[in-house]
Parts: sequence; C-alpha cells; structure tokens
Amino acid sequence: MDQRVKPSPDEIRRAREDNSKMRERDLAAQLGISEAELVAAHCGHGAVRIEPRVNDVLTGLEAVGEVMALTRNESAVHEQIGVYDKVVTGNHNAMVLGENIDLRIFPKVWSHGFGVERRDGGEIRRSLQFFDASGEAVHKVHLRPASNLSAYQKLVASLESSNQEPGVAIASSAPEGEGEAQGSVASIDDLRDRWSRLTDVHQFFGMLKTLKLSRREAVRMVGQDYAWLLDNDAVGAMFHHAAEGEMPIMCFVGNRGCIQIHSGPIKSVKPMGPWINVLDETFHLHLRTDHIHEVWAVRKPTKDGHVTSLEAYDAKGGMVIQFFGKRHEGEGEREDWRFLAENLPRIPSPTAA
Repeated sequence: MDQRVKPSPDEIRRAREDNSKMRERDLAAQLGISEAELVAAHCGHGAVRIEPRVNDVLTGLEAVGEVMALTRNESAVHEQIGVYDKVVTGNHNAMVLGENIDLRIFPKVWSHGFGVERRDGGEIRRSLQFFDASGEAVHKVHLRPASNLSAYQKLVASLESSNQEPGVAIASSAPEGEGEAQGSVASIDDLRDRWSRLTDVHQFFGMLKTLKLSRREAVRMVGQDYAWLLDNDAVGAMFHHAAEGEMPIMCFVGNRGCIQIHSGPIKSVKPMGPWINVLDETFHLHLRTDHIHEVWAVRKPTKDGHVTSLEAYDAKGGMVIQFFGKRHEGEGEREDWRFLAENLPRIPSPTAA
C-alpha cells in the first residue's frame, strides 16, 4: 500500500463503476488499497460481510454443487471446476479431497469473508471471497449455472456478520514467509543428512522448520544430487511435453491461507504474452512466466523411492508454482515424469545464499 489518503467507500464504488472491466486486484492496486477493502466498500451494495468460519464454509459448500474454486498468488491463478466434497475439517489445517477440487487450507489465515453479487450485463455473478489480515485474497468460490442458488443463499445467511459497515480493518502486509532468510546456522552436512532420511514428502516442511531454512535456501544448499537449477523456460517446456504425451501431473498453486491442487493430464496450453495459460474443461491456470526468477528440479526420498518436483520461485524467493507427476500414496514415481524432469535444460547452480 502507498501512503496517500485512502479513498472513501463511496469513491471506491464509483471507481468500480467507472472501471467495470478491470480486475478487482488491479483496480485495488490502482486505488492504493487492498482487494478486501475494495470488496468491503460494497457492503450494502451487492456485498454481504460473512464470518470466515472455514469449517462451516467447507461443509456448507457441498450442497451448493458445481462451482469454480480459485486460489492465486501474485504470479499464478489456479481455477478448478467441481464440487466441495470429501471435506476434512480442522482448526489448524482443513482439506477438500474431491476428484476435482483438492485444497489444503490454513483456517487461521482467513480473516475476512464476503458474499458478493455483481451484475455483468444481463447476468448476476455470485461468489464467496476470503482474505487474510492484510487484505490479500486467499480463496474464492464462484457460482456456475449448475450451482444450487438456494443452498448458496442459505449458506451466506448462516454466516452473515452483524457488522455490515462498508469498510474493513486491515493489518500491515504479512511478512514474506518462506522466501526470507530466517537466521539459520544449519550446515550443509546436517541438511544433507536430514534430507537423505526423509521417508515422505510431507516431512520436508518440518525439516525446514527445524533447520530454520527457507525452501529456496535449502535447495540452493543441498547439492545437485538432490536439487538442480533449470532454465526459466523449463516450466513452459514441461507443459508442452506433458500435454503432448497426455501425462497426468499435479500442479500446486498457493498462498499463506490455501493451496489448490490439480491432478490429471493437461490438454490446451496457450501462451499469451508473458502468460502461460492452461484452458481445459475443468481446469484453468494462468501463470506469469516473467515473474519466475528460478526454476529448480528437486528430488526427495520417500519410502516408495524418490519423487521429483519442479519448483518455480519469484525474485523474493517465494514459491510461485510447484509440479509433480501424478501419483498416489504407496506408488512409485511415474517413469515418464521422472525422465522429463531429469532432461529439462539445466544451468549452473548459484552458490548458496
């Protein structure tokens, strides 16, 4: 946020009317406010403030039926059409494990919520939108023609807040998380020893936390038998090879509050300027390739043999997007995915930061 005086709710709504085709995120940035403030200004004017009770939201969404789930960060937008089923609730971690909508959720990050109705020509577009304490979007749910409108309206009513003022209290921006150095004194030998003893990819975060290392610091330190630097065009090359070979992949896009996962083949890959777009029937991805600063292939041991991920980082060291070959627990890695990951163009690794 810049230091100018923030516009009033009336001014924000006027700006929205005057820039009806502009994306909310872009308009908020132009106005010097967070996206949550842009939406909150419309309380009583098409938006309803709702309590971000994540477990109630997730369990209530199944009755709404087919929707589009959207999770994004600064550089990637992940959209999946499906149903919120196979919900696992929890106060620290929650999950949706449906066939299409697959989410890992951190409820304590979800600070603000809204039910939004917006007229678009002759249509009314409806969505649930959730934001962190700094006003950054963590997850959105967009209704589709096949959605159960009555179930949606019942869910919004059950979550409606007593505070419907057209404004929202925003905390200062959240810290940059895993891209930032954490004052680690971990040695390469200690890192390599712990890395070599991993038996599950889910142990990786715990290892980083113990060693006080960011993910990018770890891949830079560990050595090229476990992590090697790729050309920045490797992600685009991977998409085209995977699409041509109908190879099922896993694609992870996340932020502090939510990680959204696609599992399956991709078909329609469309570059457009700095963007790579996947435009499939139930999965859309929009990736800013000009935001990619480093791409790493990363090998982690598991009890089923090692698995290989493709990880793209931005200039601050934050994870933009991550890929694996599709596999289930107890299965070895797909040979076609491993061959692809190991044969993407490499470049000399930088020294550890």
